[in-house]
Amino acid sequence: MQDAPNGAAKPPNYRAASYMTSASQASQCPADEGWEVAFAGRSNAGKSSAINSLTGNSKLARTSKTPGRTQLLNFFSLSAEQRLVDLPGYGFARVPEKVKLEWTRLIEKYLQQRRSLRGLVLLMDVRHPLQPFDRMMIDWATAAHMPVHILLTKADKLKKGPAKSSLMKVQGELAGHAGLVSAQLFSALKHTGLDELRTVLNAWLTDTSVLDDEDSDTDVED
Repeated sequence: MQDAPNGAAKPPNYRAASYMTSASQASQCPADEGWEVAFAGRSNAGKSSAINSLTGNSKLARTSKTPGRTQLLNFFSLSAEQRLVDLPGYGFARVPEKVKLEWTRLIEKYLQQRRSLRGLVLLMDVRHPLQPFDRMMIDWATAAHMPVHILLTKADKLKKGPAKSSLMKVQGELAGHAGLVSAQLFSALKHTGLDELRTVLNAWLTDTSVLDDEDSDTDVED
């Protein structure tokens, strides 16, 4: 996670988001510069719906009654140097194992090599959190010291008590990653949790700490 642009950036206007491009391999991604946040999750976690709720555009990210239709890295521009990325859904899609393996390799390569990536939003159904693929994504991200913000989606499907209990359980299980992993309840249908999500994204999409780290490195003398 390097190559942050010079100068401070302003928090983006999410309602100004527009489709940019799609990539089936890392070489097709936009120039690796600026600030980027990726959205990942199982194919039935409501990933595209969350992006559409965030941006106020129900048609921005493709949604479907058939989980797993997001098969590419889909890039959405927020400004000249700020982007959202919709990663292929994983774990549930009814596709051949060979295709699933290709998706997994694409996601892993993107997470490990994308220098402009500032954070990962990981979506999980609040009723079925921390499935094996979710844990794998968390392991990949934390191994790279990348912050992860978990959206426990479809919170409207549970009453407040059980939803809160699910959140506390997830937070408890991930306590060992304190400082890198956070979590919240979210409902794209009810548009609840948007303010909390925006706060996290604004911090990531205006983060200049990488520049600060590079400056401190150059100040160190032998």
